[in-house]
Amino acid sequence: MSDEKNLPAKVEDEHGTAVEVAEPIPDPGMEPHEPRITDIDPKAADRVERQVSAMFGLATLLVLGACVAYFAIPRDAYIQFGPLTGNANNMTLGLCIGLALFLIGAGAIQWAKKLMVDEEIAEDRHAAHSSPEQIAEITEAFKEGAAESGFGRRKMIRNSLIGALGALGLPAIVLLRDLGPLPGRALYNTIWAKGIRVVNDVTNRPIKPSDLVVGQLVNGAPANLAPLQEQNPVEYQNARAKAAVIMVRIKPSEIRTKPGRENWGIDGILCYSKICTHVGCPISLYEQTTHHVLCPCHQSTFDLSDGAKVVFGPAARPLPQLPLALDSEGYLVAQSGFTEPVGPSFFERG
Repeated sequence: MSDEKNLPAKVEDEHGTAVEVAEPIPDPGMEPHEPRITDIDPKAADRVERQVSAMFGLATLLVLGACVAYFAIPRDAYIQFGPLTGNANNMTLGLCIGLALFLIGAGAIQWAKKLMVDEEIAEDRHAAHSSPEQIAEITEAFKEGAAESGFGRRKMIRNSLIGALGALGLPAIVLLRDLGPLPGRALYNTIWAKGIRVVNDVTNRPIKPSDLVVGQLVNGAPANLAPLQEQNPVEYQNARAKAAVIMVRIKPSEIRTKPGRENWGIDGILCYSKICTHVGCPISLYEQTTHHVLCPCHQSTFDLSDGAKVVFGPAARPLPQLPLALDSEGYLVAQSGFTEPVGPSFFERG
């Protein structure tokens, strides 16, 4: 610490003369260093070394376990926690790699707190530019710190840490397998098809035109979605992410129908994909007076009365529209699936 720390401060009096003024609170300095038990008891130090090495070793085993689980657990296996469902493969990978990183961090903290030198030091401030002498001093301090850390002397910790950090690279290599197979046409299609009823997303009940009033927006889904939840929960999540829709009823006189879509609505009822064409966020913030629907993520705004065209924000495409019809019982059904891919762009689509 600088020798000037205890010198009185200098201020100017009313005549501009520098005078010395004593500091109101003296510098207490640093408290005397108290040795830790590992500093005076070699057995305690060895015990901590074994603990740290065990953490690093267990981290290595967890990383290897993640690699084995990636191949051993089927990709369509799932774990259910009450109403929540998760992919078993993904959850195992996350737990193994997450615990491995935690153990490496915990081991490093234990090493630093119990084994590395912990004496406090102070040094003067210096200019940002380092002189050759300072560079040599820093280099020497680095070497001294490396020696004090025991990295070279405590081979068990060093080797277990190197093994744990080296093993962390294995999952990155193994996960390259997820680059394939290619999705093919899966991104172009949803489970919507001709004759599929539109159901309320909350009650799962089919919808008739009389269920909607002018100005109302309803979140919908295809009727064939619910059975997938029992048959294949993973496929259910994927299908739900693409098939969600919003339905709105607008006065027919206020609708600007696109050419070729004259029969896609029923008495002012229009149906669009709920997935924003920017980055895929679900949207349903509806402004009745303007017929605009807003994406809460990046504020893309679509005019539902004009083919869901973009009127504001970063989205590049209108929301895809689902053509509607009525079945023999008067319920709203799809004339066909979407005529264009839903959601944001992808490589094949551009």
